Amino acid sequence: MAHSLSAKKRIRQSIKRRARNRARKDQIKEAVKGFTTAVTAGKVDDAQAALNKVVQRLDRVATKGTIHKNNAARKRSRLTKRLNALRAGGKGTQAAKA
Repeated sequence: MAHSLSAKKRIRQSIKRRARNRARKDQIKEAVKGFTTAVTAGKVDDAQAALNKVVQRLDRVATKGTIHKNNAARKRSRLTKRLNALRAGGKGTQAAKA
């Protein structure tokens, strides 16, 4: 247990920061789930709308520092590849899932 005032404050700060980061990551996961269900169902328009939402969340979370900007860019790229594969007529959707 921390004894100094600064150490106690650090603990309080880290608890708040951890809760905030977890909430942000959960938002990303929920958005990605929506995108995945739309892609699985083959709904291109819904998938495009979901992708826009995911990209917006990823960029915002990366800006706040919860995830690294390259991590957000990598996820954005992979999800966009899946959408493009769906648009191409379903070719490569198995490869995009892997």
